[in-house]
Amino acid sequence: MDKISIIVPCYNEQEILPYFYKSIVEVSKKMSGQEFEYFFINDGSKDSTLNVIKELGYKDKRVKYISFSRNFGKEAGIYAGLQYVTGDYVVIMDADLQDPPGLLPEMYMEIKTGIYDCVATRRTTREGEPPIRSFFARRFYKIINKISDINIVDGARDFRMMTRQMADSIISLDEYNRFSKGIFNWVGFEIKWIEYANVERIAGKTKWSFGNLFSYSMEGITAFSTLPLAIASVTGIAFCIIAFILICVVIFRTLIFGDPVAGWPSLVCIIFAIGGLQLFCTGILGQYLAKTYLETKRRPLYIIKESNSESVR
Repeated sequence: MDKISIIVPCYNEQEILPYFYKSIVEVSKKMSGQEFEYFFINDGSKDSTLNVIKELGYKDKRVKYISFSRNFGKEAGIYAGLQYVTGDYVVIMDADLQDPPGLLPEMYMEIKTGIYDCVATRRTTREGEPPIRSFFARRFYKIINKISDINIVDGARDFRMMTRQMADSIISLDEYNRFSKGIFNWVGFEIKWIEYANVERIAGKTKWSFGNLFSYSMEGITAFSTLPLAIASVTGIAFCIIAFILICVVIFRTLIFGDPVAGWPSLVCIIFAIGGLQLFCTGILGQYLAKTYLETKRRPLYIIKESNSESVR
């Protein structure tokens, strides 16, 4: 009998958790030959999410949980779950039911063939999502696939089932600034993709604002590509060449034609343009420096306040 551990990061999900639990239990009954562990990560929720999880734990001994001392983010929740689950196969999925639990039997059948180490999912549509958000999401996938060595499938979700070996490989990457979608691909292994149409929430609200998604995309770019640093260097060299050419032009016009090339408005515009470019390049350097600074501090990714799992103690 295989044991399947399901990691569910939660942040203010009190409304959706009863529906999620009901759905996941129904799917588990269809896979009656397997043992299940439902591992909830309470990421510093401000509502009654932890109380709901505890009530589920009283009724079902398969329900385990970790509660953080504050909100550390979904990436920390995923990492903590991977560290403490005990299953032969590990599943990561959201509590909002946008990751259809009904796909689990198919995922299990695929991974049991021994051909694949991971069975992942991707959305083929983005119905119900704001158009501007969908537009920038697609641009992000195109950009990061061009500037980095990893390949992230457009519409890829964190919802996936993986072998214990692959889960342990991900745990071994204990970096502070985490971008799991990139890490899943960086560690290698054979991945099987399952496609499905987008599913909207049935309760609660998304915690991912446009600003949060933009910050997350910047995290991914700086974590898996140094091309922005190269762009800053090349831009600096290009402007030095342009400046040298312009100096030669000014000297030539002054000596040959007696034209000193006067005009303070154009000079001010050039100063502002160069200053803006310098700040832009400095900002790129600052992003990478900030990531390095956070890594060198070696702070923990999360702090556990309480748990009912024996594997945590």
